Amino acid sequence: MRDSLPAAVALPALFVVSLLFAAFVVAVGGLPADAVTAGEAGIVGWFSFRSQPATAPLLGLLGWFFAASFSAQPFAAIHLSQAPVAAVVLGVVTSTASAAGAVRRRSASRATTNGSADSADGDAGILDDVAMARSAGTRRRPHALASLSWRRQVLGLLTSAVLLPIATVLLTTTARHALADVALGYLLVVLVVTMIGGVWVAIAAALSAGLLINWYFSPPVHTWTIDAPENIASILLFVAVALSVSFLVHLSARRAQLAEARRREADLLLALAERLLGGDDSPQAVLDELAKETGSPVVLEERCGGTWVTVAKAGSAAGGNDPQHAAILPAGAALRLVVGVSAESPPDRLLRAYAAQAAAALERQRLRIQASQAEALAAGNRMRTALLAAVSHDLRTPLASIKAGVSTLRQTDIQWSPSDVAELLSSVDQATDQLDALIANLLDMSRIHTGAVQPFLRPTALEEVAPLALAGLADAERVQLDIPEDLPLIATDPGLLERVLANLVANALRHSPPHLPPAVVARIRGEKVRIDVVDHGPGIPPHARDRVFQPFQQLDDRRGGGVGLGLAVARGFVEALGGEIHVLETPGGGVTMRVELPISAYVPSDIDA
Repeated sequence: MRDSLPAAVALPALFVVSLLFAAFVVAVGGLPADAVTAGEAGIVGWFSFRSQPATAPLLGLLGWFFAASFSAQPFAAIHLSQAPVAAVVLGVVTSTASAAGAVRRRSASRATTNGSADSADGDAGILDDVAMARSAGTRRRPHALASLSWRRQVLGLLTSAVLLPIATVLLTTTARHALADVALGYLLVVLVVTMIGGVWVAIAAALSAGLLINWYFSPPVHTWTIDAPENIASILLFVAVALSVSFLVHLSARRAQLAEARRREADLLLALAERLLGGDDSPQAVLDELAKETGSPVVLEERCGGTWVTVAKAGSAAGGNDPQHAAILPAGAALRLVVGVSAESPPDRLLRAYAAQAAAALERQRLRIQASQAEALAAGNRMRTALLAAVSHDLRTPLASIKAGVSTLRQTDIQWSPSDVAELLSSVDQATDQLDALIANLLDMSRIHTGAVQPFLRPTALEEVAPLALAGLADAERVQLDIPEDLPLIATDPGLLERVLANLVANALRHSPPHLPPAVVARIRGEKVRIDVVDHGPGIPPHARDRVFQPFQQLDDRRGGGVGLGLAVARGFVEALGGEIHVLETPGGGVTMRVELPISAYVPSDIDA
């Protein structure tokens, strides 16, 4: 059912319809008093049924004026003989019609609420209490033609009480004016009152101005009787024009207020959209924005196991607006938004927009979590698959060498020379070292993958770590160390840095030709120490430089005594140390692995020395 007619529409419309009815009565030379009263009662009754209950007394008063003034000749003069009858009839009709209209609107509202509850029952009863809360607690936003605040109305009444007597005195004490000029003077007063107090005060001012024109300026003066028919039309037209202009001025003012409210809502939605598009699209961000706007606590709840569980909340009851009640808005199939609202809070449609955004943000957050979990599971599966491949091939190679060497030495039917025994033992020793290195890399990669690497950073001298990293490598004597003596201490974990250098140098030894040995060069660059492990091998194409850091990957997928974990472990440890590792091209051919680590803030003193 449509909303009831506001007073700003009902009163001018009733005046126009009653004026047309009065014109018809005058045109036909008059009707019986009962017929005029009955006709006016029918008009007033319809408007009372369709209008707000608070408008009914004014509608009845206006209808009584027309019924008492046009029930007999002379027209536009209140006939005391008919006035009591018209008052009783109009009073009964107005009150009855207004009460019937209120009952009908209440029944329609209850039916709408029941329909919402039935829809909620169809969804497993999730939104039962939401529908009830919306019917009981949702605020009704003011109509576009609603009156202004009571302070503005009081100020408008005071202005009317001052300006109307002043205008009357000025118009009566100056030279005699035509009735049209008098009407224009009063119309100016009505417009001023409208802009100050709104349409309700303007209606009272327009009717009062019409009575003043009749009493002071329409012959015979100081009586309610109007002799000249043209004066009747002039006064009635003045009231009609005053009411119409007041209605338009008030409507324009209200539309400006509504436009400002819409602009404010658009600004709020724009701020919310910018925050969400900026990356902070969590439900907490949406609730924070809404709590900042309302100044009241905001809670997003989810239905779990028959109870509502808090998912996110923002704001507090302390400070801000004093909430008059809580609006509960559905935000999804099993979500609701509970907002403490007051008269200054945003409209319900904006709250519903926030509720929808909070639900969407929660869904996106959960999808991101599921995606990250799925990615972690996929990475784990790839790791396990590659590990199985490594165990089935690369780890079996040194084991086979160890097994062959030991089995050969244990043969009793063959007498081995000392040189043969030494060669077999050397082969077993090399295979054992290879196996140890492979297992160490596998364990290190497992620690990195599970996030178990916890570095202990402390000031460390690179010239002490580098020799330890080379100690366990074959052909380590080929590596050239270029580490300045004045190199500052590095903020790092010595054990992890040793593993990084060992893997990088082992990779460089594997690819460098015999006549061009690899080198380890350290220099200061700003607030960092740059460590370059340089080899002169075949190099790495630019498109494959990122791939070499992937676990179980080697250049062109060639197996060369490893499972392709050395560089992956090195990068994982460097990142855990807060540094960076890059692949560069060595001048003249080859690869330079560059590690950058921060300089320690600790400066050794003479006492330390």
